[in-house]
Amino acid sequence: MFRRVALAAAAWFLGLGLAGGAAAAPALWVVRDADSEIYLFGTLHALDPATRWRTPAYDAALARASTVWFEADLDTADPRAVARILDRYGVDPERPLSRKLPAADLQALARHVDLARIDHLRPWAAALMLSMQPMLERGARVEAGADMTVTRAARGAAKSVRAFETLEDQARLFAGLSEPAEVQYLTDVIRQRAAGPRLSLRRGAGDLEQAWAAGDMARLGPALVGGLRAGNPALYEALLQRRNLAWAEQLAAEMGGAGVDLVNVGALHMVGEHGLPALLANRGFTVERVQ
Repeated sequence: MFRRVALAAAAWFLGLGLAGGAAAAPALWVVRDADSEIYLFGTLHALDPATRWRTPAYDAALARASTVWFEADLDTADPRAVARILDRYGVDPERPLSRKLPAADLQALARHVDLARIDHLRPWAAALMLSMQPMLERGARVEAGADMTVTRAARGAAKSVRAFETLEDQARLFAGLSEPAEVQYLTDVIRQRAAGPRLSLRRGAGDLEQAWAAGDMARLGPALVGGLRAGNPALYEALLQRRNLAWAEQLAAEMGGAGVDLVNVGALHMVGEHGLPALLANRGFTVERVQ
């Protein structure tokens, strides 16, 4: 369970993208200086296996890249190590969910999951699992997501694969939230489930995967990032801002060398003033959205 949750993270918060006017395809940027290029690609972590998202522009970037980056190394996780991480950071048997959540939210949660099976989880772990549940029920799979697909391709091509974080880093990020921010994260997910998704996962004009695949970021990115920033600023700071700043520093250092890199991270990491394109542009690099 935790491997799916931790590796996919919350697709609702992490898997969408940024406004832009490029061609209808998932968002892709290139960052340049005199002798280096870094492509930035916003992924959706869980996808329907039938989704066709790869384009000639993306495949050309992947072919040229000698180093391919991901949020975490998704395909080498030892299930026993993942279980130990969950035990360390994701459970709280002394103070279960039933003692942390308001009664109305607890009742709403019980309509979606068996409380007895998750009551020991910390709110952040329950929120991640609950936020992924609708997508997984409709056929999306982490294994078919852009991150895992490209990880397999990069390893098959004998490219250097690098990760910004470990699974334990990701768990610590959520576990480091204050309890009010953690509980709010879960209650927000519960209430979103009760209200219904803002974008349907059924095939059609409002389909989440189709909107991502078409690069329709004007509708998706600002609304979700802005809502997260206003509604739960502590989660926004931990989930996006702080991580993006750290990643931008690593990528700026990488630009000090020469060559081509390809970065694949959840597409909300590309959004707004704290998104990777903006942070790297602020450091003096040329940044252009190419897809």
